[in-house]
Amino acid sequence: MVAKFQALKGTRDIMSPDSERQRALVDAFAEQARLAGYGHIMSPIFEDLGVFLRVGGSTDVVTKEMYDFEDKDGKRIALRPELTASVVRAFVQHNPPSLPWKVWYEGPQFRHEKPQAGRYRQFSQVGIEVLGSDDPAVDIEVITLGWRFYQSLGMSQVSLLLNSLGDETCRPAYFAALEEYLRDNAANLSEKSVETLEKNPLRVLDSKRGQDQEIVAGAPIMVDYLTEETGEHFAAVREGLDSLGISYEISPRLVRGLDYYTRTTFEFASTALENAQNAVGGGGRYDGLAESLGGKPTPGIGFALGVDRILLACDAEGVFEHAGAVPDVFIVDDVGGGEATVLADQLRSHGIAADRGFDGRSMKAQMKVANRSNAPWAIIIGETEQADGTVTLRDMHGDTGQTLISRDDLPNELSQRLGETSR
Repeated sequence: MVAKFQALKGTRDIMSPDSERQRALVDAFAEQARLAGYGHIMSPIFEDLGVFLRVGGSTDVVTKEMYDFEDKDGKRIALRPELTASVVRAFVQHNPPSLPWKVWYEGPQFRHEKPQAGRYRQFSQVGIEVLGSDDPAVDIEVITLGWRFYQSLGMSQVSLLLNSLGDETCRPAYFAALEEYLRDNAANLSEKSVETLEKNPLRVLDSKRGQDQEIVAGAPIMVDYLTEETGEHFAAVREGLDSLGISYEISPRLVRGLDYYTRTTFEFASTALENAQNAVGGGGRYDGLAESLGGKPTPGIGFALGVDRILLACDAEGVFEHAGAVPDVFIVDDVGGGEATVLADQLRSHGIAADRGFDGRSMKAQMKVANRSNAPWAIIIGETEQADGTVTLRDMHGDTGQTLISRDDLPNELSQRLGETSR
């Protein structure tokens, strides 16, 4: 008996109409990026393992979740668990001459973690990165682009959490205070957080375990240790968001999930999702990442937004619905002889989406398929139409009935009627 294979755990086949909905979401994001002057970048889905080791050895993404292996040449490579490091590697490798370098991306990432609602082992994200400027106006633009994207989907139940993680000038004092506090309270931390404390005290603040919450809530906060320069930068970001009417909440313990973040850090959360996993995207500055990947010191900022979680949030709000691939017209051929093939090609060449019946089915059977296709119009070719060089155009959704139309006039007539329907 031949084995029957299924998609691996944590992966799935995305089929119509869900696939069209995801494509429409990416298109909506691409339009927001285009309006802001971002070019598209397509990176390999696997990289040298070292590229991702730079994102932080104390994060679960690196220590537990990364798919890494030795290829047939004996090289250690990894399926990308996130795209920022890949984009920064591309920046360092190609050294774009014009700064700031503004790019957007979309595509799959891979993490070996427990599958749950809106989280898969292969998952898609959209995102942007800007390298080459530490102007707080860039931070404002990046955050605003994400905010406007959610609005373009019809989402209204999204909150913005904002924090600053400082930089190398103020972090040492804060880290020392945080580590002292956590060690003093280590007896009350979970075993996992005690392990994390030895690697990176900041990561303990990212714990979602109930046992840790009281300790985390009382920990020192980074904004109290900002220098004058980093404090002014954070203030300028807040003032810019205020001027645009974008509301936010200061979240002093927001650290995000990767070690490379500096200064501005933010997260978008859906208040429509009634669970702890309500983040629909986030990002921040990573001013030291290019240097850690062999490049010159270069400031950078960006975000990644999770496609699956966004669509769950859209469902919760009842917005961004999508019907999938619906043809403009369905051709019902009751005579055969290749008429439907020629007509479908003619209409498609005029930009009209045309589908048709196959397998020599009866006209009744083809009309059932036409109804299921949800096409607003059906074209019927019978013996009379074939002999006269006409077709019957039937309104499938309205009350205009059906009309005989010359084959030569059909493309223009149908384009006009489709245009009237869309208004």
